[in-house]
Amino acid sequence: MKYAVVTGTSKGLGASIAKLLMEESFHVIGLARNINEELAAMKLPGEYTHIQVNLSDLDATQDTFTSIVQDLKEKEMESLLLVQNAALVTPIEQAGRQDTQKLIDHVHVNLLSPMIVTNLWLDLLRDMDLPLVIANVTSGAAQRSVYGWNAYCSTKAGLDRYTDTVALEQGELGTGNKVFLFDPSIMDTEMQGEIRSADVTQFTDVEKFKAYKTNNSLRETDVVAKVLVDRLLDPDNIQNGEYYSVKDVFNR
Repeated sequence: MKYAVVTGTSKGLGASIAKLLMEESFHVIGLARNINEELAAMKLPGEYTHIQVNLSDLDATQDTFTSIVQDLKEKEMESLLLVQNAALVTPIEQAGRQDTQKLIDHVHVNLLSPMIVTNLWLDLLRDMDLPLVIANVTSGAAQRSVYGWNAYCSTKAGLDRYTDTVALEQGELGTGNKVFLFDPSIMDTEMQGEIRSADVTQFTDVEKFKAYKTNNSLRETDVVAKVLVDRLLDPDNIQNGEYYSVKDVFNR
């Protein structure tokens, strides 16, 4: 059977990725703080199993993924995917005005959790005779500085460098495993709503993001998810360490 583990499936891009993979007969294991009842009720060729976990809790993250991997190792698998999609954009605020706990949670979810999960994934599945594919969802914010997004830009930049380095290691080790980045660009999600709700003193580009919504410039998550899923379904064409963007398909 085909298996995929996807983080952040309660809504948005993660939910769309899970649905499309289920349509392709994958058994999707979705992780999020809240269950997506709609996914759980869907009658599709694949199945959906939800695991409730807060990825800002690193001990819970490690225990949860250790359990998932141990369970998967007992299955007969023809393919196995890991999509690390969960992320926080808050706190949206200039340095010097941020809540420390929100910063800690942000770094845990956006950077430390993917690092811990990747480490466990590659270690515990080391002896599987099955090439692993890991997709880490990034952002254009990783490549530029945005006023009020010091945390988001930093953690996404860290995720990019981490992914690139792990891909280098896996390539030189000759494991056959592939790790790559996917940039979904701007989508119509609750995260975009959080961004639009920021005050201009916190986020100087807020009017630009409001205009994205007003001008219908935000892509639907199903459209974006299909770009990623199509890539995942064609592993031979995945380049280890590549930066793959939805803009590669839509040219904007």
